[in-house]
Amino acid sequence: MKSLKTIIAFLTLAFLTACGSEQKGEVKMSKANWDTGYFQAEVYKQAIEALGYEVKKPQAIKPSVFYLAAASGDADLWVNGWESTHQNYLTDSNVKGKVEPVGYVMKKGGLQGYLVDKKTADALNIKSVMDIKQHAAKFDANGDGKADMVACPPGWGCEKQITKHFAELNLGEFINPIKAEYSASMADALARYKNGESILFYTWTPNWTVGAFKLGEDVVWIEVPFSETQPVEVASATKAKINMGFGADDIRPFANADFLNANPEIKKLLEVASIPLADISAQNLKMNAGEKSEKDVERHAKEWIEANQATFDSWIAQAKN
Repeated sequence: MKSLKTIIAFLTLAFLTACGSEQKGEVKMSKANWDTGYFQAEVYKQAIEALGYEVKKPQAIKPSVFYLAAASGDADLWVNGWESTHQNYLTDSNVKGKVEPVGYVMKKGGLQGYLVDKKTADALNIKSVMDIKQHAAKFDANGDGKADMVACPPGWGCEKQITKHFAELNLGEFINPIKAEYSASMADALARYKNGESILFYTWTPNWTVGAFKLGEDVVWIEVPFSETQPVEVASATKAKINMGFGADDIRPFANADFLNANPEIKKLLEVASIPLADISAQNLKMNAGEKSEKDVERHAKEWIEANQATFDSWIAQAKN
C-alpha cells in the first residue's frame, strides 16, 4: 500500500510538472489611447489567448509612453503602431533596436489629413488649408478670430506632424488647433455640422468620422502644401491629386525584441494576422453610435472572430506550426 501511494504521488507530480510546462506565460499587452484602435487590439488579444497565453488587461496609453515601456520590458506589445508617424519614437536612443515591427494589421490603411464640410468648400472655393486664411471667421467657434480645427492630443504622432505643418506654413496665424480629447472634440464638430455650421478637422482612417461624415458628400479632403510629402491621388478630395501633408501609413504590431525571440508562436501570429479596413471602420461606427463600453468592444471582437472563424483558426494553426 505504501508503495502504491508513492507511485501515485510520483505520477501526480509528473502530471502536474508536465501541465506546468504547457503554461505559456503572461503577456503585457498595451493598446492605443484613441478608441478607434480598441477593436483590433481586442481581436489580437483574443488570438493570443487562443494560443494559450494569459493576457493582462491591455492598458490604453499614448505612443510616446508605449515605445519607452516596450523598450524597457514594462510592456510586451501592441498592435496600434503607425510605422511612419511613430518614427520619431522608434529612433529614440532608448528605443532603437529594442522594439520592432512584426506583421501588418493593415498595409497602407492609415490615411491622414484635414477635411472641411463640402458645402463650405464649394461655396468659398476652398481647396487647400491655406485657403482657410481668407475665411477663418467661418470656422471660428470661440470668437477669437481664428478658425478652430480639431487636431491631435499631445503625445500622439500626428500631433508632431501637425506641429510641423503649423511651423512651416504659419498656420497658427489663422488656425487654432484643438488638442483636447479627440472623440469629444469630433462629437462637438459633428453637432456643429448638423446645426449648419462650417467645420475643419484632422482625421485618419480607420475612424468613425469617415462614417459619420460621408466622404465626398458631407466632407472633403483639402490640400496641405507641406514640403516633406508629395501629391497623391485621393478620392473625395478637392482635387484629383493633392498633397495630404501625411504619407499613407502602415498600421502594424510592435513588440519588445527579446519578447518576440522568447515567444515564437506570438511572433508568427503577428506575422500572419490582419484585419480589413472596412471591418474596423464598421466597428468604429458602432462605437460612435453608443456601443463603446469594454464589454461592447469585447463582444464586437468575438462577433468578428465568429464571422471570420476559418481565417482566425488559420492564424492559430500557422502560429503553432
